[in-house]
Amino acid sequence: MNALATFNRLKSLPGGTRLFTFGVCQAAPYFRSIRPHITQVEPGLVKVFMRKRRAVENHLHTVHAIAMCNMAELAGGLMTDVSVPAGARWIPAGMKVQYIAKAKTDLVATSDGGAIDWSRPGNVEVPVLVHDTEGTLVFRADITMNVKHATAP
Repeated sequence: MNALATFNRLKSLPGGTRLFTFGVCQAAPYFRSIRPHITQVEPGLVKVFMRKRRAVENHLHTVHAIAMCNMAELAGGLMTDVSVPAGARWIPAGMKVQYIAKAKTDLVATSDGGAIDWSRPGNVEVPVLVHDTEGTLVFRADITMNVKHATAP
């Protein structure tokens, strides 16, 4: 699936971004556990929304750390996918996270790779910031993506 072309084709349709999100979750079923909504996809930028609901809460009734990790991996992975050169492959190789504040509301994860040089293969640090509905930064992830470029025949 060409994620960028598919998102661009669906985004203007009623429910199109939700249909796109459903397709992504079909391809990678684990992401369904957080019921994400992918709201923006472009090279160098992806935004993912997640509603705070009981299934993603911890014992403090805030969003569980691993739910935010899942959200970050979705945002960072999709942003990497639509940003790497055609034919390149990538895989997460590690993730460093910081839990900055209690996540008491719905959340938006933003992966901004605008400053990344995607023309170089190897390990790339992909940042993901998660904010609550008041704009407070609650979580940060730096995901190491191993990028391999297609080799010429």
